[in-house]
Amino acid sequence: MPKEGVKLLDMWASPFGMRAKIALLEKGVDYETQEEDLFGGKSDLLLSSNPIYQKVPVLLHDGKPMVESSNIVAYIDEVWPNPPLMPACAYDRARARFWTHYIDDKLFSGGRDIWLSKGGEELEVAKKEFIEILKVLEGALSDKDYFGGDSFGYVDIMTIPIASWFPASEKYGNFKVEDHCPKISAWIKRCMEVDSVAKIVPEGEKICGCVAYIRKLNGVAEE
Repeated sequence: MPKEGVKLLDMWASPFGMRAKIALLEKGVDYETQEEDLFGGKSDLLLSSNPIYQKVPVLLHDGKPMVESSNIVAYIDEVWPNPPLMPACAYDRARARFWTHYIDDKLFSGGRDIWLSKGGEELEVAKKEFIEILKVLEGALSDKDYFGGDSFGYVDIMTIPIASWFPASEKYGNFKVEDHCPKISAWIKRCMEVDSVAKIVPEGEKICGCVAYIRKLNGVAEE
């Protein structure tokens, strides 16, 4: 690839790739994407750029690779400082990093436990744990429009791409996020009105199709 410019190695359904794309759009940074086939064969560029984890996203800036989505978004925010994604206050930035760690540790895996479940008690336990994770996040959101306050920012960018996979958890868990966490549901709708999010986040039906394929690969039969 050329040494100049910004290139993102990605897979369309990856919530972690969505984070990077939303951040780049928020900054007004021009970039190109290279779609990776994570199930059929990863490119040599991906394998050489991220040899340890061999996964997307990878941000290549002037030929230099950056890996791990939270690290990538932080890098984007530092290299292109305006408009800032992180809060101005050091305390608020520390809180943003804390909630990012919580989200990375809990949220996607919690939903995955639902849609990879084979049903029965396993499903009920996964669903209960996932709803509890959402309730913790709802407490962090409180009565604010966004996690950082009045404006869309860093923690929202970290979270809304994973929320795009909630329709799959709802489908296979037979529940609605809105029934248990109405503030989170309202926040999702609010974020979907942000231009960068609306341009990047795919429809829930497409994500459900991707999840159905992943379930098949993992030997989980469709009902």
